Amino acid sequence: MMDALLAGMDQLFTISTMATMLLGVVAGVIASAIPGFTITMAIVLTLPLTFAMPPLQGVATMLAVYVGGYSGGLISAALLGIPGTPSSVATTFDAFPMARAGQPGRALALGIWASFFGALISAIVLMVAAPPLALVAVKLGAWEYFSLIIFAMTVVASLVGKSMLKGLLSGLLGLFIATVGSDPMMGVPRFTFDSDLLANGFPFLVVLIGIFAVSQLMSEVEDADDVASGRPMMPKEVSFRPMDGMRETLSYPVNLIRSSFVGVFIGAVPGAGGSIANLLTYDQARRASKHPETFGTGTPEGVIASESGNSATSGGGLIPMIALGIPGSAVDAVLMASLMVHGIGVGPRLILDHGDLVYGMFMAMLVAAAMVLVVCLFSMRLFLRVTAIPRSIIVPVVLVCCVIGAFALNNRITDIYLLLGVGAFGYLLSKLDYPLAPLVLGVILGPIAESNLRRALMSDDNWMLFLTRPISLALLVLAAVSILLAIRHHRRHRTPQTA
Repeated sequence: MMDALLAGMDQLFTISTMATMLLGVVAGVIASAIPGFTITMAIVLTLPLTFAMPPLQGVATMLAVYVGGYSGGLISAALLGIPGTPSSVATTFDAFPMARAGQPGRALALGIWASFFGALISAIVLMVAAPPLALVAVKLGAWEYFSLIIFAMTVVASLVGKSMLKGLLSGLLGLFIATVGSDPMMGVPRFTFDSDLLANGFPFLVVLIGIFAVSQLMSEVEDADDVASGRPMMPKEVSFRPMDGMRETLSYPVNLIRSSFVGVFIGAVPGAGGSIANLLTYDQARRASKHPETFGTGTPEGVIASESGNSATSGGGLIPMIALGIPGSAVDAVLMASLMVHGIGVGPRLILDHGDLVYGMFMAMLVAAAMVLVVCLFSMRLFLRVTAIPRSIIVPVVLVCCVIGAFALNNRITDIYLLLGVGAFGYLLSKLDYPLAPLVLGVILGPIAESNLRRALMSDDNWMLFLTRPISLALLVLAAVSILLAIRHHRRHRTPQTA
């Protein structure tokens, strides 16, 4: 192991590899800060550029884009209230209110340090526990995946806002939106009403951008006097104190470590990804907090939990890929493709046959996390200038970026119509005090739950397997407990208000 580690470090720590990794980090941060431009898209665009590189340099460069992407989504989430990537949805819940309250620098500092520590912890776990964690992840069948998604969907109960009924209706609406389009198993059209506009369903990213970006921008231009006067979205005088952010982040050690480990585990489950980890870690932090009522108003605990959780999935996703040859996400599938292009077979023998490459990847994760920290700390003052831009300028520019991002997903003009329609609908829901987060959660998790449920029943139509398989049963019990605790908290929190 030590020989492989030294050989990997010898290949990694070269001027050319460090230079391309630095460029990858910058590209990842910028790409994920643009609403609709996902980490996967950034990785795919990077792949052709790595063909002429040595194997480790090519993979390390893409890992740099990968790690940078998980941190970059924080920027638009905090400053605009628009998640740059699906894995930054929960970050908007507290980072944006904190920024609107005149502390955008604090929100960014907390997110940067939480992302760094989350990525650092996940890289360490990856080095120590890749094989055993991968063996646990590979034992999960369709029954366990479905139960895991049910557990993840209990997050809805803690995101319902003031009204439990409105929150649950919003979540059910998200599940319904996820069923529009082609059947994921048979390809049969559902709820399309013979309309070409709905034939391909509602792409998740179109819903995400529409719900958060377009509806938020419509709220920003609601006051015509603010727009006409050139008033900025936030106070012009903002400060950025990174060392204060580090101290504040480390003042919540239990939250930071718990969220990072949850992110690693979710990342190690193939198909789960950062969007689920981001919401689950936020939910767990809220349940464990002594002051859960402050979540959603700009509490640092929420920012730390969401950002450390989603960044930790970067290392977790590599666990099944390295140990078993199973990609944990679409990004990991692209990384596998890059290794295969260089003639390296990915599977259980990868560590034995190419130990230097694997340990070089481990070290590349650590180096990428450090590079992201440095790049973000030096560039955040530049991004903070966004807060001084008048609304009359920033709103149309961001709207154009959103439209371009939605169109670039599938090169379909119909996605632009859906984007604007979903945005108007989201604005209407927010005016009626319906929380938007449960709707987005339903759109994310609905297709995954449906596919795994049907896959399980196609394998064996015995429903009792969901209760007789130990891991599946444990996850369902956790889901039930989670719902009961959320209802109890909601009633207790509501009683003083009604009294």
